[in-house]
This record gives sequence, structure tokens and C-alpha cells, in this order.
Amino acid sequence: MASITFKENPVTLVGDEVKVGDKAPNFTVLANDLSEVSLEQYDGVKLISVIPSIDTGVCDAQTRRFNEEAAQLDNVSVLTISMDLPFAQRRWCGSNGIENVDTLSDHRDAYFGEAFGVLIKEMRLLARAVFVVNSQNEVVHAEYVSEATNHPDYEAAISAAKDAQ
Repeated sequence: MASITFKENPVTLVGDEVKVGDKAPNFTVLANDLSEVSLEQYDGVKLISVIPSIDTGVCDAQTRRFNEEAAQLDNVSVLTISMDLPFAQRRWCGSNGIENVDTLSDHRDAYFGEAFGVLIKEMRLLARAVFVVNSQNEVVHAEYVSEATNHPDYEAAISAAKDAQ
């Protein structure tokens, strides 16, 4: 299991760690209009950016960065998943001009968090992570950021998304 800290304090992740080569677990989360969305609804390559909360500095920067990169990525869906309520995600996206990323909420069931092993037990937040899933739904890149308040390796994720088919 991945070992991470949150503000330098160890936390417990719930679920199984997803590794490169694994079949990506399907999940159901909520879109900003409260409709259910699953991994299987997306064709092609998926870059899944996981954040603790859209309203924090690093999460804001991470979502903005992947939004900018998404415009340059062909046949890649960029998903940002957090425990934020769909209403907060919609408000944040509207206020910040985010149009190339699907923000999705795991607040209802924490189904995604458990399926990908990123649910922080002590806080019921998601740990910062990035996954790239190819068109056959195989994980080709997995990064669990060791300190949840740090940035992920953007270049590695973007490169993996460009190389995936």
C-alpha cells in the first residue's frame, strides 16, 4: 500500500493500491449536474487527477495545469476527482474558466477513493494522486504523491498520457 503523509503526519489509505499494468477499477462518481458518471463512459485515454479539495492552493494549481494541458492532448479525457460537493466544483470551474477538465465528486460513496486506494481514512478526503489509463482501461501511470500538500509530477503524467493509446 502507498504510504503518504498529510502536512507531514502519516495517514491511512483505504482500498488497494493501483499499479501500472493493473486493469483500472470501474467507479461511479457524480458530475456537476449530480448525474452518475463511471470510468466506462469515457473512451480513449483517461488522465485522472485526484485532489483533496478544489479550494486549496495546490489543488487549484493542479487542476488549472491539467486544464491547460488538456487542450493540447488529443483523444485524452482529463478527470479531476475530489470529495468536494458537485456544487462547489461547478462554482469553482465557472469562476476560474475551467472548460477542458471534467470535475467529478466522490463525496456520496467514496467509491472511487476505495477502488483506487486514495481514500484518507482519518479525514474522508482523497489523497493527491495521478493515474493515466489507456483505451483498454489498463493503468499505464500511477503516482501517489507521498506528501498530500505537494504537487504531482506533471511532466511524467502528461508524457504518459501522450504515449498511451
